Amino acid sequence: MNGLPLYIYISVLGASFAISLILTPLVRKLAIAYGKVAVPKDNRWHKKTTALLGGISIFFATLTVWVLAAKFTDWGTYGRPFLPMMLCASAIFALGLADDIFNMDPQHKLAGQIIITSILMFFGFRLGWVDSKTVNLFLSILWVVGITNAFNLLDNMDGLSAGIAFICGAFLFLWHFMGPQSLVSGGPILLISAAYLGAILGFLIYNFNPASIFMGDAGSLFIGFVLACLTMTGTSRQMGGGGFVHVLSVIAIPILILFIPILDTGFVSFMRKLFRRPISQGGRDHSSHRMVAIGFSEKKAVLVLYAFAVASGLVALAIRYFSIWSSLIVTVFYLLFVLFFWIYLAKVKVYPEESIISNNGLGVFTPVIVEITYRRRLFEVLLDLILITVAYYTAYFLRFEGSIGKDLHMFLNSLPIVIACQILSFYVMGVYRGIWESTGLRDLIGYIKAVTVGTVLPILILLTIYRFQSFSRAVFAIYWVLMLVLISLSR
Repeated sequence: MNGLPLYIYISVLGASFAISLILTPLVRKLAIAYGKVAVPKDNRWHKKTTALLGGISIFFATLTVWVLAAKFTDWGTYGRPFLPMMLCASAIFALGLADDIFNMDPQHKLAGQIIITSILMFFGFRLGWVDSKTVNLFLSILWVVGITNAFNLLDNMDGLSAGIAFICGAFLFLWHFMGPQSLVSGGPILLISAAYLGAILGFLIYNFNPASIFMGDAGSLFIGFVLACLTMTGTSRQMGGGGFVHVLSVIAIPILILFIPILDTGFVSFMRKLFRRPISQGGRDHSSHRMVAIGFSEKKAVLVLYAFAVASGLVALAIRYFSIWSSLIVTVFYLLFVLFFWIYLAKVKVYPEESIISNNGLGVFTPVIVEITYRRRLFEVLLDLILITVAYYTAYFLRFEGSIGKDLHMFLNSLPIVIACQILSFYVMGVYRGIWESTGLRDLIGYIKAVTVGTVLPILILLTIYRFQSFSRAVFAIYWVLMLVLISLSR
């Protein structure tokens, strides 16, 4: 049960969209009139002076429509339980607005976020990932502050942060509307989500490339904070059970829904740390900027990240509707694809050459990480270990149509043999002597030979040990195809 009929949520979304659509150009005029604009800088992406304070329209539309909708339905059910969250979201908005107007220091802004988030924790808005309430409290503060800042960092190209927030919010809405939540846990979140989605969509009309207004910190902090709270509250309270199923459902769902903001923030923070650049300082080194550097237009770069956000949301929904092992396979394959793509982005040169040279001898940490990150052999072997395991398990899964319970013993007995033979084949056939950037037809032929040898060898060994009894030839045929695709994509 999800509380209210669908048309109520659609009406709330429509009302919020209309208010945001009307209010945004008015805010734009006021921002320009009072000089609250973003001026182009060397370390910023935009090329023209653009109005700020667009977050005002997002905040006003969301809050106004939510309050009215909750009042006209049942305030005790749809309003009061989430009033502390929305008050704290208002405080976060005020903090961001102060930064837009007075240009606060990063440490002061972070301190304000932690204080506001701690107040929210007092009212019981916490993650339920582990048994320890103390650990959950600490993780909750990290989650809310981290996601809030993730959307702030993601606001680096026209329409990117707002669009990703809309996609994440839409999948969160679907997760609750399509699920078996109770009236109390599902309905209020759906109502807030509908108002939130409409407000962002109305603003996005003006913020998509070419943007005529930016949301500013007031908007980016607000949309990140609200999403962090809704995913924290909506996905950890409703899930029960224990063991692996509990861990996968409770932890994976919010992470997958918000995967792209988390990924981009982690990626850019890691790369800046790697090259000894301030994490809090703006720059042209985000995922979107790297895509433009390799030939994407600004619009296409944003749309590609939209597509990744949609894919992440679909994987999150798959966990609900697929079996646990099917969900695991889908998730692993998606994460591997993301890993390959972002490894490629990491190799794009976005920092000045002198910066790279000057950081070349700054201690043991930097060269070691560079060795692992940039096509060094240790990373390749560890990656291949994962790929072999995934390919072999998936082959069993496909061959036996998702039911491998009775064959699990044979899978576990043969997996070490397959891993050893495939790694040995890669080594002997020269796979680890290639360079990722220069992979060509000759390398592809080498992969075919190496995968073929690595597939035939375990068959011969299993034939000798077990006479191949209880083993399926089709499994190895499927494995050969999957392994060839994975090894080719990984290079």
